[in-house]
Amino acid sequence: MSGIFGKIRDAYRGPRRKFVWFVTLATAVFLFVWIVGPGNTVIHWIDAALETRRQEKLIEQYKQQNAEMEHRLKMLRNDRDTLEKFAREQFRFAVPGEDVYIVED
Repeated sequence: MSGIFGKIRDAYRGPRRKFVWFVTLATAVFLFVWIVGPGNTVIHWIDAALETRRQEKLIEQYKQQNAEMEHRLKMLRNDRDTLEKFAREQFRFAVPGEDVYIVED
């Protein structure tokens, strides 16, 4: 088995095998601590990215709700029929002499 795998095998069995094993172990420990250790790690980066996406979705939802409310407010300010309908439905207002029937779901 020659080639790269043969060279790797020879490095782990050759005269400098202790050094190669030490470098391998040190690299493994470093990678483990970098991925799951305390502080600024890969897991924290992924969590922060997911939280950023959730917050961006919420911002978009709030922008859409805000636009809908702005439209409704504009309609209530400018259209008398819309204002009257809103007052009748929300506050059960009625014109004097008019019968009001309340139907609850």
